[in-house]
Amino acid sequence: MATDQNLIPVRATGSLPLVFGTGATIGVLGGTIGLGGAEFRLPLLIGLFGFAALSAVILNKAMSLVVVLVALPARLTAVPAAEVAARWPVAVNLLAGSLLGAWAGASWALRMRSSTLYKVLAALMVLMAAALVATHATTLRTLVLPPAAQVPIGVMVGFGIGVVAAIMGVAGGELLIPTIVLLFGEDIKTAGSLSLLVSLPTMLVAFAR
Repeated sequence: MATDQNLIPVRATGSLPLVFGTGATIGVLGGTIGLGGAEFRLPLLIGLFGFAALSAVILNKAMSLVVVLVALPARLTAVPAAEVAARWPVAVNLLAGSLLGAWAGASWALRMRSSTLYKVLAALMVLMAAALVATHATTLRTLVLPPAAQVPIGVMVGFGIGVVAAIMGVAGGELLIPTIVLLFGEDIKTAGSLSLLVSLPTMLVAFAR
């Protein structure tokens, strides 16, 4: 169960110009590297605006949902819907793990002490930063795996992504896109569209929990 300490803001700060300015900056940064910006929002919600850990995660998740809903039609314009639909096994494979992971991650976040959640979020943000640097500084190559190995690995990786996305309140695209490229051999543009199709139901499950 969430405690009052998990939910009550540590301090109330932030004028409308400051909130708007940081939101615009996050939008530019996220758009530049092709992400929704939740990774940048979370430390600001906690450090700058004074939200308690769990409140920041929930608010971050709500904003991530809005971003994904807005981005999905635009992505389907860039990549034809029929082309994305033809790759439905990839989305289903990852969803089989990410939905369970999202429920589990949200459950763990609710049960954690506030001090523990702060530490877990800090560790995950460092891990996310390392993943962003790695995926943008190196060329992603497809792993050649037999289907018998590809499917269970996809479920396991999806579960891990679902857990991380739920605990941090992010869409998980920074982990889903390289996974789709490495594991399933999709091009980066199609991977971006598929990641949104996986992110949306995954976030809905975590948010509902």
